[in-house]
Amino acid sequence: MKGKFPIQPFQAIQTPFYYYDADLLRETLKVLNEEAGKHDNFVVHYAVKANANPKVLSIIHHAGLGADCVSGGEIEAALKVGFPASSIVYAGVGKSDWEIELGLEKGIFCFNVESVAELEVINEIAERMGKTAQVALRINPNIGAHTHANITTGLAENKFGIAMGDMEETIERVGKMSHVRFIGLHFHIGSQILDMGDFEALCNRINDLQDQLESHRIQVENINVGGGLGIDYQHPNRVPIPDFKAFFDTYSKRLKLRPGQKLHFELGRAIVAQCGSLITRTLYVKQGVAKQFAIVDAGMTDLIRPALYQAYHKIENISSEESLCTYDVVGPICESSDVFAKQIDLNKTRRGDLIAIRSAGAYGEIMASCYNCRQLPQGYTSDELK
Repeated sequence: MKGKFPIQPFQAIQTPFYYYDADLLRETLKVLNEEAGKHDNFVVHYAVKANANPKVLSIIHHAGLGADCVSGGEIEAALKVGFPASSIVYAGVGKSDWEIELGLEKGIFCFNVESVAELEVINEIAERMGKTAQVALRINPNIGAHTHANITTGLAENKFGIAMGDMEETIERVGKMSHVRFIGLHFHIGSQILDMGDFEALCNRINDLQDQLESHRIQVENINVGGGLGIDYQHPNRVPIPDFKAFFDTYSKRLKLRPGQKLHFELGRAIVAQCGSLITRTLYVKQGVAKQFAIVDAGMTDLIRPALYQAYHKIENISSEESLCTYDVVGPICESSDVFAKQIDLNKTRRGDLIAIRSAGAYGEIMASCYNCRQLPQGYTSDELK
């Protein structure tokens, strides 16, 4: 079954562009809030890095989520659409001085700190500004998630976070700083995780770390387990909404929270990926020696995931109902890696046909570039095209 697309309005829009099914996004947020809402101490922040389209951000803000940001620009984008500063957490290994100043000036909830060097700088800037920064320490739990190597982030030796062995010493250092207040621990083991066993392993590690800290009379107000929940790229029509119930239930059952502790999540892909599609137009169908190429006007500049991660996206010809033929779907960029898929079946494709590259709402438009001096793709929601 193909996705539902408003083909007629699409004909008038310059391709390539991103299309966001606002109804699906709202339904996804509804299910997420229902499942998270079963647990009084669960707080969900949307990971802005997945998609910062202001129309998408606005829908997520109105659903009541907080924001997880990894740059000053993301903080500004979140504030612009109405996210309260008190709901913003700010992570990242390389926070610039101006970004730290912005977070302090706006009064964001928390800085997720990834090194002692960063702690010292935050303390210095906060002192100069007459502020106190709330910080959570990002700890590497040394858990290898079952996902792509480039999006695994929880191993011991990684550019992200603080080693477990340095945790207590770092907390002690925070206690000696006059303008930094320790309010929690932060973890994130990777992205596109579908095996709940990976999250169970994180829960077990956090339980051990909490026991260790309590033996030294160190209390933690907030635990932040990041995000990581994956989606079904193979079946966007059959499984449009991730299994939020299994995700939240895993933490509810396996993580031993202390009385009064808040558990924070930073979900991105799971919220926005399935609602977005990259819509592109077929420029040419080229007969090669042994295969056919469908050459489209979108390229790796518009959606880099297949070239960067060899990521799979379901592709549909939404203009044709003819019988299936086999194609390599490729873009116009002057790079051999500008390939969306090889040897896939599409309804017979002709010049001018509209092609939908599915499950592209996360890490699609936000990662687009102007390489080859190409224009950035525009983003439209179904609300605009009704």
